[in-house]
Amino acid sequence: MSKVVDDLGAALAPYLFDGMTIAAGGFGLSGIPSDLILAVKESGVKDLTIVSNNLGIDGKGLGLLLENHQIVKVLASYVGENKMFMAQYIDGELDVEFVPQGTLAERMRAGGSGIPAFYTATGVGTIVAEGKPTAEFDGQTFVQERAIVADLALVHAYRADTDGNLIYRMTARNFNPVVAACGTVTFAEAEHIVGLGELDPDHIVTPGVFVHHLHQFSGVGKDIEQRTVRPRPAAKGA
Repeated sequence: MSKVVDDLGAALAPYLFDGMTIAAGGFGLSGIPSDLILAVKESGVKDLTIVSNNLGIDGKGLGLLLENHQIVKVLASYVGENKMFMAQYIDGELDVEFVPQGTLAERMRAGGSGIPAFYTATGVGTIVAEGKPTAEFDGQTFVQERAIVADLALVHAYRADTDGNLIYRMTARNFNPVVAACGTVTFAEAEHIVGLGELDPDHIVTPGVFVHHLHQFSGVGKDIEQRTVRPRPAAKGA
């Protein structure tokens, strides 16, 4: 049975509730689930806890939810490109838990694997480890980190089949695979959707068992966060 949904707002509605935790894929603006984020914004759901590497930028990506004051807590690694995030954090509107990037990815991977917690050396002796259990292994101290299981996961894929098997493209692969796995319910948007059996099984990154609903990406919102180009060299003989 196809997992493709046409009316994204109607499909999301039964899973949205105030105070929920949403994990979102993306790195900067690369690979963000733009259509899904917009649908969450338009739903008006509030008091959200957002788990994501970063919060987009002002007016883009998860920045849309910040503008709409729908977020109360954030677990992220980097937020330096979003002025509104900074303002809301300083004003006490946002509760922020900064998580080292690798630890954030592993917390989501653990959540998707049914592992409740793990130990890592990252953050030992810093504020990251404050209030967390520690243990010694082979004479080295490690801090315990808890897995992340989100109520809803939102991801962006390059190709998908109707059963929800996903393939990502280049940098857009970033956090999307671990986000897809850690959601109690996972929605994916894909740039290209093909029939079941049309994807090379060796290229599938996220198996369809992790994906509950799939949407055809509109094509709107593939922005470049920081465009950097080199001067074009003059043609020979010009």
